[in-house]
Amino acid sequence: MRIAAVREAGGVRIGVPDPDGETIALLHARLGTPDDVVRAGAPALEAIAEAAADAPVRPLAEVTLTAPLRRFNRDILATGWNYWDHFEESSGRREGQDPESRPTRPTFFTKGPGTVIGPYDDIAFDPDLSTKWDYEAEVAIVIGRDGRSIPEETALDHVFGFCVANDVSQRDLQRAHGGQWLKGKSVDATMPLGPWITTAGDVPDPYGLGIQCEVNGALLQDASTRQVAFRFERLIAELSRGMTLRAGDVLLTGTPSGIGNARDPQVFLSDGDLVVTRVTGLGELRNRVARTALT
Repeated sequence: MRIAAVREAGGVRIGVPDPDGETIALLHARLGTPDDVVRAGAPALEAIAEAAADAPVRPLAEVTLTAPLRRFNRDILATGWNYWDHFEESSGRREGQDPESRPTRPTFFTKGPGTVIGPYDDIAFDPDLSTKWDYEAEVAIVIGRDGRSIPEETALDHVFGFCVANDVSQRDLQRAHGGQWLKGKSVDATMPLGPWITTAGDVPDPYGLGIQCEVNGALLQDASTRQVAFRFERLIAELSRGMTLRAGDVLLTGTPSGIGNARDPQVFLSDGDLVVTRVTGLGELRNRVARTALT
């Protein structure tokens, strides 16, 4: 099932897009928002499926989708260096901040929740803040069940579903603050998320997902989740060790090679660029980079 957040004048309601992505069933506001469904689990999913069968249907192109989750428990959780090709392509381009060797365990960081925008919203861009705005296509995991020190063998049982994300990053800010990533990845209104949540049961093989990013029609990233350095089960197990993951948490799983900072010549985003991020079976984000006063 796909669960979307439909923005209307009176607020946000749940939408259930059809498998072909042509129409969407609009559910009654009393059923809440996708945030409510994620936290309520299987009973809520059953209620949503039943309600969608009789709900009014509209063309998907006629509704406005917002980010499928907005009520975050904490920062967005994220994974760095989770595709070895991406790790290697940036070697020597980290301005003296290269690690000595490949990590033997996942690398984690967080992003402020204020970064999140909808699947078709503008990406904020302020050249006075940064001159190196980079794209990073990713698969996002939505946690659906609380857990601490989760074993790898049962880690996927804690996954509610998957989304598409783009971890837009400011490389100069990323390097300017001691090599840590929070500042260069937490600029307001820069992380598209969506276009909906695809529930885990409708993703038969999370390691068979194609990931692509286009900028102005040029395909710059093209990979598969089969190439991850650390599998999703490992990410959940390591991240939850001694730290409770809660329903509604969002975990980015890393970006593949092809980022702008590692290209020769480098490719950075600028005002007016169209960024298209897609993942097989999970949908597509289409976001225009738009000059915005952030400083």
